[in-house]
Amino acid sequence: MPSTQQAVLDRIEPVADGVVALTLRGSLAPWEPGAHIDVSLPNWLTRQYSLCGDPAERDHHRIAVRHERLSRGGSDYIHRYLRPGRTLDISLPRNNFPLVEAEDYLFLAGGIGITAILPMLRHVLANGSSAHLVYTGRARATMPFTDEIRSLCGDAATLIDRQRDPRPDLNALGATLKSGTAVYCCGPASMLAAAEAAFDPARLHTERFRPARKTFAPNTAFTVLCARSGRSVEVPADESLLDALTHAGHPVPSGCREGVCGSCAVRVLDGDPEHRDDIGGNQGEIYTCVSRSRSPHLVIDL
Repeated sequence: MPSTQQAVLDRIEPVADGVVALTLRGSLAPWEPGAHIDVSLPNWLTRQYSLCGDPAERDHHRIAVRHERLSRGGSDYIHRYLRPGRTLDISLPRNNFPLVEAEDYLFLAGGIGITAILPMLRHVLANGSSAHLVYTGRARATMPFTDEIRSLCGDAATLIDRQRDPRPDLNALGATLKSGTAVYCCGPASMLAAAEAAFDPARLHTERFRPARKTFAPNTAFTVLCARSGRSVEVPADESLLDALTHAGHPVPSGCREGVCGSCAVRVLDGDPEHRDDIGGNQGEIYTCVSRSRSPHLVIDL
């Protein structure tokens, strides 16, 4: 099965100050709320974007992109140069932020983090479940999809303009939650940190656009055995597993190179991997862009 698909950029339109929505059309793979895709841009960059449309609409994907002030080249290219009619290579959808079944839901979105939350909200409400959204932004004009959210859930959404409104009291929200409520949070690091401090980890689900700051022991060299080819690859202390595999002729698809997107996963067959990513989930895999090995040898399915 191919790992990529092609889509034509059908429409690009502003949805808030500094934010555009892209409609990508084609014969596209199915997806579920929480999923994202890698988009290979014509300027040779690959960037990850949450799918923020309706999974039932199989002939197109929708993503939204904020023009970052300190863009690394992705959002700047999309806002300045990308035009409808362009054919783009995109990955199959991946979901590191799956929606679980729960009695009730509290959704927390900050800024462009609404893109991951919006399909979840639509799905939950369509299935008759109870949900509340708290959506914060720097200013109301910078918050995409506010009209769509109001139409979708009315008073079940609290929209907070940080220029005028106080920040939400997450501790107070946590004190009022029913025992069966799941909490989903996607937004800036400050919001994620506040959510992690306010809610029981057993009910909290988060997604990061940037890796959290973490401290690890100094890198050490290790050897990787690629089980299918039978070839051993030395991984020096100053090189990532992803780069070592690429230089040895075993390239692995990659996107963010920061341990948040999951595109560079490979299956671990033996050894003790050191997981340095921000995804978690399947511990039988290792994300080769950032993770390493605690054991001198690691066996992977490659």
